[in-house]
Amino acid sequence: MIYKIYALLIATPLFILFTIVICVLVILSALLGLPRLAHYYIPRIWGRGACALYLLPVEVKGLEYLDKQQSYIFLANHQGYFDILLMYGYLSHSFKWMMKDYLKKMPVVGIACICSRQIFVGDSLASIQKAVTDARKTLRGGMSMTIFPEGTRTHDGRMQPFKRGAFMLANEIGLPIVPITIKGSYEAFSRKAWMVTRAPLSLIIHQPITNNQREGKTTKALMADVYDIIEEPLTTIQS
Repeated sequence: MIYKIYALLIATPLFILFTIVICVLVILSALLGLPRLAHYYIPRIWGRGACALYLLPVEVKGLEYLDKQQSYIFLANHQGYFDILLMYGYLSHSFKWMMKDYLKKMPVVGIACICSRQIFVGDSLASIQKAVTDARKTLRGGMSMTIFPEGTRTHDGRMQPFKRGAFMLANEIGLPIVPITIKGSYEAFSRKAWMVTRAPLSLIIHQPITNNQREGKTTKALMADVYDIIEEPLTTIQS
């Protein structure tokens, strides 16, 4: 109960203010031509600061698998509201988000996403083709992309089926795929919750799947492989 009071009356108002300040700093950094500041350092402070503000312990595994000079497609399960904060705060790699086009309309946050040149995609074929073109231009020299292949947050804590788009994009661009397992975010703040609950968070980075390793595999087979890799730590904990 004490934690709920703290989260509601102290942490959440401070987080809202913190987020507005972060968005303004991202916008200013982007406009001043400081992209590294806008898409890496400031969001990293936001992610780590938010987890600290809500007193959530964080464990990270697998950072040794990543080469900072290599671009990747990061594919993660989508448990709750802290997923984005975890990725920004603890992945320790430059990346852009593949985001739904309607998110541009979010107050303040949408402007920050536009200024930091996140990659937006709609439902039309033209929009998807533009997203692929934008990704080709952006994803080089260590700049990566993060996608939630489920498409939306889980309703019950279990992983949902993956959508094909993320895998087709990865094959089209030809970058290594890195499966990532997020744990604890559903318990901390799911889409059904009204307030944050104190729960440990984990970010598990799995070994990259290179082009050579997925050569000859169908999209369906690759989707199944990545799904199993991401889900395994979740089922292990729950058993």
